[in-house]
Amino acid sequence: MNKSELVDAVAKESGLSAADARKAVDGTITAIEKALKKGDEVALTGFGKFSVAKRGARTARNPRTGEPLKIKASKAPKFTAGAGLKAAVNGGKK
Repeated sequence: MNKSELVDAVAKESGLSAADARKAVDGTITAIEKALKKGDEVALTGFGKFSVAKRGARTARNPRTGEPLKIKASKAPKFTAGAGLKAAVNGGKK
């Protein structure tokens, strides 16, 4: 499912117009991005939790030449599925 299909599904499920559903989806994504950028977590009970994982600096090897490469420390967005989402995906109750 891509973003436009998600917007259509939200519009259908909620009874919103396509324009309002697009605003809702865009607003949700923007709010999550801003919270993660500040270092906060976003927890949606039963669905899951968005957070930021810190990756330390490390040394890797170029697979072609075997030459060592230094990789800088970075941050990466992380999603952990909640119990309700896991159950829904596995055929259980929501």
